[in-house]
Amino acid sequence: MDSRFQQLADYVYDVQHQIGATAAALYILQNNEIVLESYSGKHDVNERSRSVDAFTQFNVGSVRKTYLALAISLLIEQRRIGSVDDLVSRYLGKLPEHTHDVTLRHLLTHTHGLMEVQGKLIQEFTAGRGWAYRNVGIAMLFEIVFRLTRMTLSEFLTEAVFEPYGLRETGWRNTQHEQMIYNYYSHKDNWVGPNDSTAGDQSNLFVSARDLAKWGQLHLRRGSVWDGRQVLPHSVIERVTALQTPEGVPSQQPRNGYVWWLQHSTPLNQIGDLVPAGSYQALGITGCAVLVIPAYDVVAVRMYNQLINPVDYDYLDDIRTFGNLVSDATNRY
Repeated sequence: MDSRFQQLADYVYDVQHQIGATAAALYILQNNEIVLESYSGKHDVNERSRSVDAFTQFNVGSVRKTYLALAISLLIEQRRIGSVDDLVSRYLGKLPEHTHDVTLRHLLTHTHGLMEVQGKLIQEFTAGRGWAYRNVGIAMLFEIVFRLTRMTLSEFLTEAVFEPYGLRETGWRNTQHEQMIYNYYSHKDNWVGPNDSTAGDQSNLFVSARDLAKWGQLHLRRGSVWDGRQVLPHSVIERVTALQTPEGVPSQQPRNGYVWWLQHSTPLNQIGDLVPAGSYQALGITGCAVLVIPAYDVVAVRMYNQLINPVDYDYLDDIRTFGNLVSDATNRY
């Protein structure tokens, strides 16, 4: 291993054991080259289970939402959606009265203020005036994709992105396979949710480390592939990774593109302070992350398979430290 990555690799391995994850992967691309690829552990606690390798597919949790975000941007490109500032009601029909000011932009930046309480949709704050991370907006976006395309999110992305881009180790799965880390669904506290659909509406997107790195690379390269062939128009990616948070959101709250976390100096920022401006990141409850650093031409992926962390584990400190170590190592390239 290149010595400049040793501290980063040791850190990812140490966190794996700190949180009790049985599996880990670390994969870094820089200047279109694989500069670090590392796998550790097994698919579950059974010592006879499969060892983690390049073919292992992890459940990436909420990283899946960036795939939905790209679908929305594609629909804007295809003019099936007029504008990110269109009211949600234009696409979903009649909604509760208090949602009439909610736009697609609000859903994509977690600034809609909507929440579900005892089966009813309420609004905690005026759309565009606050920030709260909730799945109700994601469910609305999924429904919009289906209504506009008459395809599930999975079908739409497979045809438009996965197949032309060669993402063959990416997909929503509801059937166990030897290459998938599937231990979540037998856990008594299954926070990833149900697993009986392949439509793309559940938190069951499984991705290998190298495919998640290719996903980040697709964004870094503004829609082009390794050989320079353009799979998606530049504008599709530019919308997704540009600042989209409404100006009325308080300055101390996070800033997002279409779902992606953007580098920004706020108390809840998930990206380390040493990571350059213009960087963006996606995270999942299982510990998976993809960090894109355009200033260094870098995509960094880490994968874990843990749902419940120890009480002394500080997630914010961990993910920021990961980003800072990636930044430090790749800045010296």
